[in-house]
Amino acid sequence: MTNVLRMEKISKEYRGVKAVQNIDFDLEQGELHSILGENGAGKSTLTKLMAGVIQPSSGEIFVNDQKVDFQGPSEALGMGIAMVFQETSLVPSMTVAQNLFLGNERFLNRLRRINILAQQFLQSLNFTVSPTALVMSLGAAQRQMLEIARAVRLNANILIFDEPTASLTPEEKKHLFSLIQRLRESGVSVIFISHALEESLQISDRITVLRDGEKILTEPAGKLDRNKVIQAMIGRSLSYSIDQSRNRNNIRPAGKRILSVQGLSMGNLVKNNSFSVFSGQVTTIFGLVGSGRTETAKIISGIYKRDFARGGQVDFQGRAVRYRVPSKAVADGIVYVTEDRKNEGFFDKMTVGENLYSGYLSSKTHNGLTVSMREMRDICLSWIEKVSIKAINDNANVVELSGGNQQKTVIGKTLIQKPELCFFDEPTRGVDVSAIDEIHELIGSLADSGLAVIVISSYLPEVRKISDRILVCRQGRIVEEFSPAAVSDRDIMFAAVH
Repeated sequence: MTNVLRMEKISKEYRGVKAVQNIDFDLEQGELHSILGENGAGKSTLTKLMAGVIQPSSGEIFVNDQKVDFQGPSEALGMGIAMVFQETSLVPSMTVAQNLFLGNERFLNRLRRINILAQQFLQSLNFTVSPTALVMSLGAAQRQMLEIARAVRLNANILIFDEPTASLTPEEKKHLFSLIQRLRESGVSVIFISHALEESLQISDRITVLRDGEKILTEPAGKLDRNKVIQAMIGRSLSYSIDQSRNRNNIRPAGKRILSVQGLSMGNLVKNNSFSVFSGQVTTIFGLVGSGRTETAKIISGIYKRDFARGGQVDFQGRAVRYRVPSKAVADGIVYVTEDRKNEGFFDKMTVGENLYSGYLSSKTHNGLTVSMREMRDICLSWIEKVSIKAINDNANVVELSGGNQQKTVIGKTLIQKPELCFFDEPTRGVDVSAIDEIHELIGSLADSGLAVIVISSYLPEVRKISDRILVCRQGRIVEEFSPAAVSDRDIMFAAVH
């Protein structure tokens, strides 16, 4: 096999803290090489070094046996290296087609021609995204698909995927893996970062595991299994298993009916949707992208407005409500943890403490008059411990944290508002196996304390693991309800599709 990328003794420091240290890595032509590890293990840092986004503190990088010193992504792209980032780097105010050709425009462009070319290219990838849609109007999965398409269009020899499947449905993942296989057959090498260990074990040629910025192992995927990978990632085995399903003995009984939705409608996205939610239970909503799951949660939370004339009725705590802004819902005890933490979940230029305190300032327990630095400090330390946020210190900006710790910050900022009904939209998207365990335990403890919890998830093992009730959403409304103790993945998927 031809070696196309090699890193020798690579290290990167931030404020004296080593994000990666003395790592050796190599990639062969046509190979799919997965990089696994917990949040903060150094996976994204290592791949950003390869793509020229950041520069190493020490060590050497070779591309096709030529030593390189990238000063920016454009130089790496010139050597055939393109990266699909975990948090998309698209321009929200531009269309899909404009983003697809951004940086590769001709001197004179005709918008109609760009739209036609974009449509043809997206169809060749089986990506159903309209070329004329503004990126700001797309969901997280559609933005991820566009990011992937843009990297593929560059005809790079080395493609780096950072969590490409985190927001995709099973069908979209199938299309992506087929695309990756076609690219590999044409000689393209792929570096794949994913927290879905089963995916990596299934599609990889080799796997490298990082822990605390150091390389623990590099082995052929065929010599590894899930337990060996987890042992290498966290230094111990997990008693918790995402594959375990709930049984009749540990399903929480329904408490008081806290939410009743009847005939909820919003344009073509939510159509005559009806369901109920009970306190003391975890209710999961499963559905494909575009099924109306997120839109339903946002209508109830006051983020979106339902149809004025025939928008249906929402009863919360036995009282009809119609929120026009989220603050009114928060005041009544309804909160929403977004699936898009980067754009909607936190203030990236603010510290962990400031983000947590901003949640408290908007809560019903705050008097609305004073801001106290001492109070912010106390709240920050308390909630960093409660949700297990790992940062260099509490003054670190949230944007500097790993994806899992950013997610924990968003969850803490929301739970500090002391809700009675909490929506979690894809709460473990882009989160490692250890942090998934912590988030699931937190969600379970909220239900045990009497809260009504609604989890929106596209990951079937997660749905079956944490649910007391499973609702399936299709074409804008709930179509089926299942008990996790008496349903198979096939039944859930069939209800979501047919």
